[in-house]
Amino acid sequence: MPIPAPAQGFEGGGGGEPVRRVALPQADATAEPHAPAHPGRAHVPGPPDRFEADLGAVALITDRGIAHARNEDAVAAGVGVPAPGRAPVTVAVVCDGVSSSPNPQAASGTASRTGVDACLSALAEGRPVEDAATAGLAAAASAVRDIASIDGDSPSCTYVAAIVHDDGAGGATITVANVGDSRAYWLVPGDADGGDAEPASRRLTLDDSWAQALVDAGAMDETAAMNDPRAHTLLRWLGADFDQQPWSTRSVQSFRFSGPGVLLLCSDGLWNYLPDPVALAAIATAKPAAAAARDLADYAVACGGGDNITVALVPVGVPGAA
Repeated sequence: MPIPAPAQGFEGGGGGEPVRRVALPQADATAEPHAPAHPGRAHVPGPPDRFEADLGAVALITDRGIAHARNEDAVAAGVGVPAPGRAPVTVAVVCDGVSSSPNPQAASGTASRTGVDACLSALAEGRPVEDAATAGLAAAASAVRDIASIDGDSPSCTYVAAIVHDDGAGGATITVANVGDSRAYWLVPGDADGGDAEPASRRLTLDDSWAQALVDAGAMDETAAMNDPRAHTLLRWLGADFDQQPWSTRSVQSFRFSGPGVLLLCSDGLWNYLPDPVALAAIATAKPAAAAARDLADYAVACGGGDNITVALVPVGVPGAA
């Protein structure tokens, strides 16, 4: 069940405080793809097909996929230096630009970077964790609204974020915030082995989509709803063309988990092919986070790469992850 997340001592935010940050894709990159070309992937002039980063406490990857000519996803993360006696805090955000909107990559890049920075700043001020997650969401929404053009063009994107407070004893309190259909999962090693125990891996967020609305209304089960041609239609998103508060009362939730396990944030370019938490756990927990993130992206590309693919993995209670 969701639980309130307590505030914890933390130093970091802006103005040179001790925080390690990374944001992908790198807009000025011109190098060839880091990953070997997939047999089905055509060469597209411009930035690399894939960007990767590993901060130890979090591993990130974003990949163009095969079907799209450009990557409209974005991911950012920050790892804060804790106050004395506290374990580090990790903030990660994944955003998926809405392809039907103009310049969607501007929305996703702006939202992911702004969300991380605002969460870190709020934590540095000592605000409760759920307040910090909401502050990140609100700042991201405002920043995306601000990039709308004077002629009415409105870039838009989804948003999923997590604040992970390691408890220093092999567990963590995880606070998630989401708008749209990018997802957060808690994934536990060994779930794919079967047995009598109920799998501990689970999805932490609910989509703001037509399919989820059908499930919530009891009109269809999830499998049938996802086969509806309107399944991926978003009911909430970040953008100037959404004239209400984009988040709902269920958008921000906190959970406490014992490790070992892995928090996954991802765009639908991954979960379209692998929505089941147990199946995701089989890949995400099999290797260290950076290698596991690469394997998840490779899986989606091998399945057809029909969309951009973005992954953030935060290991919890895993030796050597820091």
